[in-house]
Amino acid sequence: MTYRPARRLADIEPFHVVELLTRARQLESEGRDIIHMEVGEPDFPTPEPITKAAVAAIQGGKTLYTQALGLPELRTAISDFYRERYGVAVAASRIAITNGASGALNLAFAALANPGDEWLLADPGYPCNRHILRTYEGCPISMPVGPDSNFQPTPAMLRQYWNEKTAGLLVASPANPTGTLLTLAEIEALAAVCREKQGHFLVDEIYHGLTYEIAAPTACAAGDDIWVINSFSKYFQMTGWRLGWMVIPEAYVRDVEKLAQNLVLCPSTPAQHGALAAFAPDTIAILEERRAEFRQRRDFLAPALEAIGFRVTARPEGAFYLYCDCSALADDSFTLARDLLEKTGVAATPGLDFGSNAPEKHIRFAYTTGVPRLAEAVERLRRYFGR
Repeated sequence: MTYRPARRLADIEPFHVVELLTRARQLESEGRDIIHMEVGEPDFPTPEPITKAAVAAIQGGKTLYTQALGLPELRTAISDFYRERYGVAVAASRIAITNGASGALNLAFAALANPGDEWLLADPGYPCNRHILRTYEGCPISMPVGPDSNFQPTPAMLRQYWNEKTAGLLVASPANPTGTLLTLAEIEALAAVCREKQGHFLVDEIYHGLTYEIAAPTACAAGDDIWVINSFSKYFQMTGWRLGWMVIPEAYVRDVEKLAQNLVLCPSTPAQHGALAAFAPDTIAILEERRAEFRQRRDFLAPALEAIGFRVTARPEGAFYLYCDCSALADDSFTLARDLLEKTGVAATPGLDFGSNAPEKHIRFAYTTGVPRLAEAVERLRRYFGR
């Protein structure tokens, strides 16, 4: 048959970091020692209380379908978590358990995006967001952000880019690739513009819990008309379990439920039973110890990279990335990333993955490996640049 893919595929680019990871794995299979600083995945194993709960569920035969929006007891546990950690009341009925944060975004855009609708996204930003939106026939509009606004959009930017085709705004706090945060006042100001323009407001909070100087405020505190997306992947270190959640404005709960019934049927049942242990005090104690280690890694790596000649223009308050200006060291970050991998065995992500806002000048290092390995990476970089 003739090869005739859907037209939307022309607008969906490969996830370059995954392709770089593939090359890194190939080099490892050939005996090379690769220091992985490219993929946004915690290097810690899933905490034992979670894995034990999942195994017990499987052994107990709890492997059948759940409700499309997830186990009622897990939705209630998340509601309790919002009250205890943030002091915010979020009804369990508004919480949907999803197949990761990506599954939540798929459901949100399937519910909200019409063909030709424009959505505002920060640039740089997580690349899959714009591609998920495009899959549902929405049009991502990049808003260039930089150090002057802490790599986050402002109400003035929204007013500049908003037009009659604009349907809404998606932000992330903490953000990928920069790790910067929005304050509650800043979230409220962005929400006010969205309400004024009668648009939707989505907030990606998947790195909540991984903050280092201040606690990230949840957008749930800024109004019950905001879509809030979170995940068990990052703070809870359940990346491969593919489990997340979404807080939905009340009027859209039934719409999301219908979509979930048809698109995914339900999230993984064993993963949901494992996640019931994620909020237990002994699990949180493990996660907090690991958060402290992430902070130690950041505090080691940031000055070490700057001593080589990278510029960390946004000191990250959350997540586990350093988004560096590498223009003093190289003309093109994509070529640099490939060269570093091949010649030094250090894997990092070029700015090309994160948008069109000066991507050639930026490279992202993930501090998802221990300080001894980070120190080895820094030494290899020093030798490469002759520093």
